[in-house]
Amino acid sequence: MKTRTLFFILFLFSGFVCHAQNKRPVLTNFHQIVTGDEQTSLYFPLLQGKHVAVVANQSAIIGKTNLVDTLLAKDIKVIRIFSPEHGFRGNKSAGAHINDGVDTETGLPIVSLYGKHRKPTPDDLRGVDVVVFDLQDVGVRFYTYISTMTLVMEACAENHIPVILLDRPNPNGFYVDGPVRKPGFQSFVGMHPVPVVYGMTIGEYARMVNGEHWLKNGITCHLTVIPLKKYHRNMLVKLPVKPSPNLPDWEAIYLYPSLCFFEGTVVSVGRGTSKPFQIYGHPKMKGSYSFLPVSTPGASLHPKFENQTCRGTDLSAFAKNAFRKPGRIYLKWLLDAYHQIGENGHFFNHYFDTLAGTDILRKQIEAGMTEGQIRKSWQKDLKAFKKIRKKYLLYH
Repeated sequence: MKTRTLFFILFLFSGFVCHAQNKRPVLTNFHQIVTGDEQTSLYFPLLQGKHVAVVANQSAIIGKTNLVDTLLAKDIKVIRIFSPEHGFRGNKSAGAHINDGVDTETGLPIVSLYGKHRKPTPDDLRGVDVVVFDLQDVGVRFYTYISTMTLVMEACAENHIPVILLDRPNPNGFYVDGPVRKPGFQSFVGMHPVPVVYGMTIGEYARMVNGEHWLKNGITCHLTVIPLKKYHRNMLVKLPVKPSPNLPDWEAIYLYPSLCFFEGTVVSVGRGTSKPFQIYGHPKMKGSYSFLPVSTPGASLHPKFENQTCRGTDLSAFAKNAFRKPGRIYLKWLLDAYHQIGENGHFFNHYFDTLAGTDILRKQIEAGMTEGQIRKSWQKDLKAFKKIRKKYLLYH
């Protein structure tokens, strides 16, 4: 009898643990959260009398005002802007080369970190006393803002310049999933040995980069994180400003970790349509949904299958029911497309392994493994990563 009772308790406990590790997200309005940049009393005193550089884009707003404009209005001496992929005003296509320039609204020089170089040079940092970093991340390894952050931290560490990071919520922060990047697959869309979805805010991630000595030669940056208030990890946050041109809404951001793998295949994810990263298809696929990619300045110039009708699937309704589902990467759509059109050896391109951070996922798909079998192969690495991640978390 005691044995049965103990088994029953363990059974219930194991179910509780499983449920706790796969929490369903709560759709949350961004304005319920107090962001790092809104807490000006915590960092304005650190900027007074200093020459300041700002790493920011269109998402760096306090209320409806860009952070740079706010700092200038408070007589804080901003001398330079650093811009990431998509530019300072966020109107450049993914992967587009971005030149240095001048911000027309403030007259400040803009140094592109997605043009001639991706790491600030000593000349870029000349005369700078402190760097303020404020970018809206989406919590996915191949989204390049965490790589820009890493290289900014590294350059500042080398030049003895402190970094103040103004934390922002992670709209995909409610779960951890996907293959962990393997040695030999380091790139700008995979700098660190983390899974595709790492479940950390950008401030927590910066702490991990520092604490794990992932900067060049193991150096550390003088880092101050201004933390969020009223933020909980199970929030699926509706952002007020799209973080990049092809992530226009929370549905696209939610589906992005699963659908971005298609960027390493012959399949379109709807770039050049009104639903990027909410649909997928191909001219030779079957499906109840059809779409026509067209060139879209500022979002997708000459997208895949431009002016060709694609057939496939619209996942908008699936995304709208996200709060009913535990957080995870879904492979079923990738496997479906592969089985329809990919088994002739022309489905993947060279970018797929870079996105996955390993060649194992591609080989598993080609070998006919199921989604369950593939997901099971991730678990050991995910467990090891979670142990590292735990040391740097700021929020429950």
